[in-house]
Amino acid sequence: MVCRGIDVVRNKIKMFAQKKVTLPPGRHKVVILDEADRRTIEIYPNSIQFALACNTSGKIIDPIQSRCALVRFSRLSDQETLGRLMVVVQAKNVPHVPEGLEAIIFTTYGDMRQALNNLQATFSGFHFVSQENVFKVCDQPHPLHLKNMVRYVLESKFEDAFHGMKQLYDRGYSPTNIITTLFRIIKNYDMAEYLKL
Repeated sequence: MVCRGIDVVRNKIKMFAQKKVTLPPGRHKVVILDEADRRTIEIYPNSIQFALACNTSGKIIDPIQSRCALVRFSRLSDQETLGRLMVVVQAKNVPHVPEGLEAIIFTTYGDMRQALNNLQATFSGFHFVSQENVFKVCDQPHPLHLKNMVRYVLESKFEDAFHGMKQLYDRGYSPTNIITTLFRIIKNYDMAEYLKL
């Protein structure tokens, strides 16, 4: 059950925590909180085990962190993400092309929640998951455009590369998105390692 909001913390978690359940020794009810709430954790220290989910553990305040054991999960590999996306598109009959799913994987950096959000947004907006549609929805510069810019630089066509960069900026892409995407492309681009630096 996925629930959101302060009322959930005040009411549903409270009711769940107070409900008497007979469990084997060493077993506890578990609540997974996406947003950490110290008060809720302090009220029910013996009856419930809390699991807190976050993207950046450093943003959780020390009093909460001191009560927790940190478990870090690495990002999913492209194959793991693709496997899960395939399960979803088949179960929901989402029309797609393989390049569309590859584009979703490219835009999410191993974050499955983001991959599912991008899949849903692309399907909702276009009713078809293609490479072009994904990059429109995710508002990221198309990698082919950036690959051309890298090629221009390698061929010493700096004016063409600058023109390509200006086009992206004029289309409204933020410098951060341009540089982040450019970094990912250069990382995998077929060129000498010293040039990548």
